Amino acid sequence: QLQLVESGGGLVQPGGSLRLSCAASRGTLNYYTIGWFRQSPGKERTGVSCISTNSGSANYADSVKGRFTISRDNAKNTVYLQMNNLKPEDTAVYYCAVRRFTDITRTRCDPSIYGFWGQGTQVTVSS
Repeated sequence: QLQLVESGGGLVQPGGSLRLSCAASRGTLNYYTIGWFRQSPGKERTGVSCISTNSGSANYADSVKGRFTISRDNAKNTVYLQMNNLKPEDTAVYYCAVRRFTDITRTRCDPSIYGFWGQGTQVTVSS
């Protein structure tokens, strides 16, 4: 059974950076599209960025394009989310999850089709 563990969250000032990590403590990520999602109090969980199984493509929410970068290191069984120029509206709990697609280039980033959710890591952007 795949288990995911997120880390790297914290408190940062607007304009700052954080790098989130999503590691598989059990199982391998090699066969999955992996996504980062976030949820703020009172709001639905939304897709932030998803990276395809073959790492050939990535999908970003419009609100984070140009600021966030997703990457994966299959040798380390880990996916990263580099977040730059953070804004207060980025404040949320960030989760990672996976989806196995037949097409290894898929990056559909709809949280309702993803599973094996991690416990989340809090990101707070505030001065």
